[in-house]
Amino acid sequence: MERIYAIANQKGGVGKTTTAVNLGGYLARMGHNVLLIDMDPQGNASSGLGLQVRDLQKSVYQMLIGELSASEILMPTAIKGLSILPSNTDLAGIEPDLLQTEDREYVLKKSLEQLKQRFDIVIIDCPPNLGILTLNALCAANRVLIPLQTEYYALEGLTQLLDAIQRVQKHFNPGLVLNGVVLTMYDARTSMSQQVVEDVKSHFSDRVYQTIIPRNVKLSEAPSFGQFIGDYAPDSTGANAYELLGREVADRG
Repeated sequence: MERIYAIANQKGGVGKTTTAVNLGGYLARMGHNVLLIDMDPQGNASSGLGLQVRDLQKSVYQMLIGELSASEILMPTAIKGLSILPSNTDLAGIEPDLLQTEDREYVLKKSLEQLKQRFDIVIIDCPPNLGILTLNALCAANRVLIPLQTEYYALEGLTQLLDAIQRVQKHFNPGLVLNGVVLTMYDARTSMSQQVVEDVKSHFSDRVYQTIIPRNVKLSEAPSFGQFIGDYAPDSTGANAYELLGREVADRG
């Protein structure tokens, strides 16, 4: 596990799950052995890859409370080279379960130890908050990738996220780095989108990925069919963007 990415932003609706699923899909197609970890109780990454989350008998929840090992809940996906540790609403009740757990910030990291030799890239889809699940993701990861929508208030709350990352670096995981910011939901027709791109690039400089993800209806439709964009609409602008992002992520290392 040379590269473990936490896809994080405490704001909802910014494209975290869309990025996690489609980035994972294209990295797998490029020949990487990729593990996607669904750390969101909504289970959208799991359902977006065709799993029936309501019927799951084994999920990340059982792994985090110690009932099952990571290898016992590991599942294949329809994409060759992409596996998943799935999630469902059981995960919403994890906080009281971990309250008395020693080193509760490192439960996910410890759970992944047995999978170290099986994957070269891990992608963790974080929930839209900075609670115990996101903290576990940041403690298990060595890279943070922040999806940021090119809309009004895009930068609102970002300071809080960056502060949280710095606290994790200082107190829990000194090896964690900000890998980059991915601009999402870009609409070239609006001056607002263009202004946000300029503002973010001014603030983050070369940490902003060159690939910008456009607002694209096919990206919104694909999860309802349980497919990643490369299978659902491979010629769409959304697919082209995520394929380019996959290459850029692979090159950036």
